[in-house]
Amino acid sequence: MLRAAETIVRTDVGRQRRSNEDSSYAGAPVFVVADGMGGAQAGEVASQMVVEAFTAGLPADGTPEERLSIVVQKANHDIHARSRSDAASAGMGTTVTAAYLDEDSVALAHVGDSRAYLLRDGELSRLTEDHSLVEELLRGGKLTEEEALEHPQRSVITRALGIEPIVEIDTWTYPLRPGDVLLLCSDGLTSMLSEQQVQQVLLDSADLQQAGDRLIDAANEAGGRDNITVVLFRVEAASGAEAAVDQPTIIAAAGSLPTMQPARAEITPRPVRQARLQGWKPHMPAGMVQPAKQERHFGRLGKSVALLTALLVVFCLVGGGGYLASRQLYFLGTNGQGTMVVYRGFPYVLPFGIPMYETFYVSGVPAARIPADRRKQWLNHAMRDQTSAISMINALELGQISK
Repeated sequence: MLRAAETIVRTDVGRQRRSNEDSSYAGAPVFVVADGMGGAQAGEVASQMVVEAFTAGLPADGTPEERLSIVVQKANHDIHARSRSDAASAGMGTTVTAAYLDEDSVALAHVGDSRAYLLRDGELSRLTEDHSLVEELLRGGKLTEEEALEHPQRSVITRALGIEPIVEIDTWTYPLRPGDVLLLCSDGLTSMLSEQQVQQVLLDSADLQQAGDRLIDAANEAGGRDNITVVLFRVEAASGAEAAVDQPTIIAAAGSLPTMQPARAEITPRPVRQARLQGWKPHMPAGMVQPAKQERHFGRLGKSVALLTALLVVFCLVGGGGYLASRQLYFLGTNGQGTMVVYRGFPYVLPFGIPMYETFYVSGVPAARIPADRRKQWLNHAMRDQTSAISMINALELGQISK
């Protein structure tokens, strides 16, 4: 029999957000991370509702995967109902990654792009698959690992709690052994650090408390673009008497259910992608919007060419009336929270990180609400007039986008 011998929970608002919309729960045998999204404070409400669902306890019957799934489905039902009945919560949603430590294994229930990892014998393996646009493009061979790290839609998730009345939940079960370390985290960690860097921090730390602190610090030093939450626990052998339930640790940001589908078969953990190496410099695909300003490094000749290019573009825009035209053009995109935004201008970034666009309207509705077969049409950065762009966003806000 296994038990959680050491449990650490850490969260931080990051360096570019005003509030923390992450919530977490750690009360062996259950561990949860939820990353909220939505306008105003709706994101933190959604993630809190997930934690509340788990603090109420798991059903007594069923396999660990089924019991986790029932709670996640209940949380989804409640979040969706509240987003429809409360105007202040409209469009809210959240990710969830939940773990249940059984006698000799861990069961996972997962929706969104928060993650679960296993550290064993010095090797970090990812146990979950992101439900994100970038992950879909990676699996389809339409993006390289390098392009994925700086893709403009890297924050767009394709599945979340609260968007639809019923959510599809991924479940897995992995065998464990004494000494294994489990990490649950929000994407505020993995969007800032490569998996190799996370692995190295864990290996270099004296204990999990130090590891949790160092992971938070490293993500902030890398930019801290999002809220950062980590839940760490180590498993060890225990007798029945020792395997008592721990006092839960809760960190929160401020109906009848359908029959569950059979759980997915057990799969082998995926090793860390070796392409994500510490110190590697990502490449920004040409002609794509880059929401977050990135540091650029140019040699002496490179700086001169880049500056001349920027000046030439600006001259052409002003001299040819292009600047005035840009004030009449709009396109749809997402911000760092995966929320749909109307931008005014051109979907390009000049050398030195100078954007050719500005935020015109933030909808508060996550891009995950767009049906899968319509996402390419919505997120292709096509130029539109103001009326067309706003009409599309309004239709999304009112739930009038047909399947």
